[in-house]
Amino acid sequence: MIIVTKWFGVFLVEKEKVVKSILFEKNPSLIAQKLSLVQRGEILPEEEQLAGKHIHVAESRLSSLGKPEFCDSSFIHPEDFGYSPQLMQKVMIELGKMRIREPLAPDKVIVQAVRALDDVIETINLLSERLHEWYGLYFPELADYAADASYARLIAEKDSREAILSALDLNLESVGSELETVDLQIIRSWAATLHSLYDEKDELEKYIKERMEEAAPNLSAIVGHSLAARLISLAGGLKRLCTMPAGTVQLLGAEKALFAHLKQGKKPPKHGIIFQHPLIHRAAYWQRGKIARAMASKLAIAARIDYFQGEFLGDQMYAELCARAEEIMAKYPEPPPRKEPAKTHRKPKRPPNHNKNRKKK
Repeated sequence: MIIVTKWFGVFLVEKEKVVKSILFEKNPSLIAQKLSLVQRGEILPEEEQLAGKHIHVAESRLSSLGKPEFCDSSFIHPEDFGYSPQLMQKVMIELGKMRIREPLAPDKVIVQAVRALDDVIETINLLSERLHEWYGLYFPELADYAADASYARLIAEKDSREAILSALDLNLESVGSELETVDLQIIRSWAATLHSLYDEKDELEKYIKERMEEAAPNLSAIVGHSLAARLISLAGGLKRLCTMPAGTVQLLGAEKALFAHLKQGKKPPKHGIIFQHPLIHRAAYWQRGKIARAMASKLAIAARIDYFQGEFLGDQMYAELCARAEEIMAKYPEPPPRKEPAKTHRKPKRPPNHNKNRKKK
């Protein structure tokens, strides 16, 4: 006999015949709660009540109660037990509300925070480029003495070239053109907006670091908080990242290069976003692929440990990765010899036969 669970009850089936059944109460909220437990992989009390010796189960979720076995339960109709389609619709609505209200996993929030940080960085780059071109008409030399947030802060706080030169303790003559007061006010307002975005960027980075220490400490210990958060974002979540093989983790962020290899026959990529790690981008070009492979293996293990909330092994794994990188560098100190392209022997072209082109007289 096999235990089969439907949305309206639990059944003990033998050869397309219901031997025993325990039906749920006809209350949409109560049924939705039981289905929510089933979706989370838990075992219902009704299922334990029907379990016994020599009992098989229709789902791997119930493997602790018996051996899983395929069962076609399409012959069990809810109408035969007094459950209408209208009731099932109400149950599904209640179940959807319950799943939406469930607390979010920390990695889901991290994914949104990383994408928000990317949007802020993109906006900063656009506004900063415009500010340099705009204020450069008035004071082009400032770009040599201030950059990024300090450049925007000086323009926003100081109302003239002389005030900025005094703040920087500089004595030079600018070749910029003079601007009217109304023009400088607009530029300073633009610079203040840009400076506030730099502050927002710093706050987002601090927030991501704190959340990563809670959600993925092992990943953060290996590649740092920022890069680990981007790996989770590219994978779509920590759960999906922990299910990926090491080869997929190695190429996260290099999807365009991978598709170009598959479609156009170009060289396959050796690494994706993990290239930003110093162990890879500071290594010689012929060593990067092997170090990236070793790093991806450690990241795949670390993601599984973090998702299932295992013990902290990040420092130990990073030390092993550094030792492996040194071993690769020592083993392959010289670049591999380049393969010469195979020579193709072409047949010499025949000279044109001018006799054929002559007109007969």
